[in-house]
Amino acid sequence: MIADILMAAGAFGAAIYCYVLSGRLKRFTTLESGMGGAIAVLSAQVDDMTRALDRARGAATGSAATLDALTLRAEAAAARLELMMAALHDMPESSQPSHDAEAEAETSRVRFVRRRAGRPDLGVAE
Repeated sequence: MIADILMAAGAFGAAIYCYVLSGRLKRFTTLESGMGGAIAVLSAQVDDMTRALDRARGAATGSAATLDALTLRAEAAAARLELMMAALHDMPESSQPSHDAEAEAETSRVRFVRRRAGRPDLGVAE
């Protein structure tokens, strides 16, 4: 009989505990207020950030591919320039005077450059 009373008291205590826990859980999961609303907002923000991250990843991949292509073009141009410079070093220097004095005078014409009067606050930068 004592065992039955203790068992009934334990069952009654478990029922009260479940009832209190159920009330807390209902307040926790309400979407209008409480943690449920915060969880819903955070979930939507995570979805937005995932989409933004996917777009950024795609843009970065495209930029990396473009940068690789431009790097290859620059390396090829540098190789061509090095070859041209090497070819210029192999050319003999001409020590004979030019027969066309007028063309030479035209190409070696002195050029004048005019500069504006600078502003006094930019004097240090020049």
